[in-house]
Amino acid sequence: MEIKKSLFDNLQNFFGFDNFKGEQEAIITNILQRKDTFVIMPTGGGKSICYQLPALMTEGTAIVISPLIALMKNQVDQLRAFGGTESIAHFLNSSLNKAEITKVKQDVLSGETKLLYVAPESLAKAENIDFLNLITISFVAVDEAHCISEWGHDFRPEYRKIRQVISSLGENIPIIALTATATPKVQQDIIKNLQMTDSTLFKSSFNRPNLYYEVRPKRNVMKEIVRFIKGNMGKSGIIYCLSRKKVEEVAEALNLNGIKALPYHAGLDPKTRAETQDKFLMEDVEVIVATIAFGMGIDKPDVRYVIHHDIPKSMEGYYQETGRAGRDGGEGLCVAFYAEKDIDKLAKFMKDKPVSEREIGTQILKEVIDYAESSVCRRKQILHYFGENFNEAGCNSMCDCCRAPKTHFDASDNLKKTLKAIRDLGEKFDDHHIINIMMGVETSQITAYDHHTLPYFGSGKEEGLIYWKSLLRQALLNNYLSKDIDNYGLLHLTKSGRSFIENPHTLRFILNRVMETGEDDQDEGSQQGAGAVDTVLLQMLKDLRKKIAKQKNVPPFVVFQDPSLEEMCTHYPSTIEELKQIHGVGAGKAMKFGASFIELIGKYVEENDIDRPVDLVIKSAANKSALKVSIIQNIDRQLALDDIASSKGITYEEILKEVETIVNSGTKLNLNYYIDEMIDEDRQDEVFDYFRSAEVDSIDEALRELGSDDYTREELQLMRIKFLSELGN
Repeated sequence: MEIKKSLFDNLQNFFGFDNFKGEQEAIITNILQRKDTFVIMPTGGGKSICYQLPALMTEGTAIVISPLIALMKNQVDQLRAFGGTESIAHFLNSSLNKAEITKVKQDVLSGETKLLYVAPESLAKAENIDFLNLITISFVAVDEAHCISEWGHDFRPEYRKIRQVISSLGENIPIIALTATATPKVQQDIIKNLQMTDSTLFKSSFNRPNLYYEVRPKRNVMKEIVRFIKGNMGKSGIIYCLSRKKVEEVAEALNLNGIKALPYHAGLDPKTRAETQDKFLMEDVEVIVATIAFGMGIDKPDVRYVIHHDIPKSMEGYYQETGRAGRDGGEGLCVAFYAEKDIDKLAKFMKDKPVSEREIGTQILKEVIDYAESSVCRRKQILHYFGENFNEAGCNSMCDCCRAPKTHFDASDNLKKTLKAIRDLGEKFDDHHIINIMMGVETSQITAYDHHTLPYFGSGKEEGLIYWKSLLRQALLNNYLSKDIDNYGLLHLTKSGRSFIENPHTLRFILNRVMETGEDDQDEGSQQGAGAVDTVLLQMLKDLRKKIAKQKNVPPFVVFQDPSLEEMCTHYPSTIEELKQIHGVGAGKAMKFGASFIELIGKYVEENDIDRPVDLVIKSAANKSALKVSIIQNIDRQLALDDIASSKGITYEEILKEVETIVNSGTKLNLNYYIDEMIDEDRQDEVFDYFRSAEVDSIDEALRELGSDDYTREELQLMRIKFLSELGN
């Protein structure tokens, strides 16, 4: 009773809370009784108080092992704000100078410091071990404990040495290990490595009912992101990208579109990262665009959305990153963009890793793919991954799959057939292999095992791949099968699965939606957005183009090409600035031809009372890309195009395409020095005359008209570039 009263007094006095959240009270009591404690609690559940409060109530100093300098600084600042003194909490890491380290050690030795945050690398240093042996350690807290496991999404080898160091600091030092994401396999790894076999496990539900989960096909991704953010103006958000380059590009595109955003990744210096973090916490910026380096332990409770520009490498990573939204229990929107191309990139990252690590990575990545492609409740899938059963009715339509109309199918007969096949084959194969058998696909592995001779080989060909993926995914989610992730993803029958073979019953599963994706990386900011083209306006613009072309004595395509006109009919640009953002326009053409087009569109919009989708006219930094600038500079220096291509690591066809894009956007290029070397004057005149009278600028048409025996495709492309540059720009 005395401990209970003391707990509540300290909670109120120090943190200003009247009540504990979830199992916090039981966890803290367990630590105060000097018992090893293992806490699995989702982001926003209040893990930090679980070790901060007992540290304040216990004699000595608690050592908190934490993986990120940003996380340590954030927590130390908060504790000092609560405690009122600088010395109550310190961190010891590589960011401190000698004088600062001396000050930290003095405060710890004097007994004033109740919590000392240490990076795992710093903990293992001999001088720090010697120092820690001089003080009374109340307990050791291992935060982000999943870093111990190579099965975790953020494995750090230094974490493997923690137990050894703790043992060298004295006997019977209690340990509290904490993590927000741990599959059963990772939990076993943590317990084994930290030698916590007698620890008390406190495992909260992984369900975050306030988070809305959605996966979108990755098309026109920048348009989608800008539109989403403009629909949520005034709210804080985080966008995660896989590469530093993409982080920089997305942050720049957002700023161009009037959204205050900053990039955050490990390539920035520590001072910039700290300033960026502070600006986000102080709401001087709305959005942080980051690699996974950002957000770990950042205590900003009111992040309202988390967007994954690229699908993450693991379900643990996805869960932890989405978990940074809505930590205060308020709105939390989690949107991920999925493209098969991203999966190919992630698979390439793993190519050079050792075989065992690659196998693990492949299985972990496959879980992400299955999650993205499935039509089953997202929440059910996430919780199943962490070993928690969930009835999708409890989702309350807080995911896109539960909100979308579904196609069901009777799964009973084919599930029984599949379960029998897995059993008969000795439970020694993964889902890909089983699907290939049912679909009748003769892979080398299928023929090596003679599985093409099985009676059910090809028996499910008519149902199709989507059907079989849906069936096996839901057989796993409904616990008829289990997957041995650490053993090549082999499928095993569960007790329910064996029972179903003997006593099948009517069962309806959900058919996966076909997620058609296809992001255009070349110029994703300026691709035509979704929405029907206004055919009436399109005809009016074509008539205007024809009129201007006659006045200028040039073919219509020299003024603007068809895709540019079509995009004008979707976005209705009303200023020269907006017109510049239309694909294939650019500053040159906008200034030369734009005024009459803007006037016509403005009049049309007013007369027809059209609501312009201004948020879809996305300003793009693509025209300023380093490659294009470099090509223009090299052409000014009169370098041969094939030499420029070679120096940039691209093909000749690719550089012609880049040069065409530059010219189509209104930049004038003088390629005569190169064309005169490649094509004699008479042939140049013939092609020039052809394009002057042509209705369309098609190279295929030109080849048919001029003869493919006389001209190559590349020669005609070069001449079209010259023609458009001289007459159109």
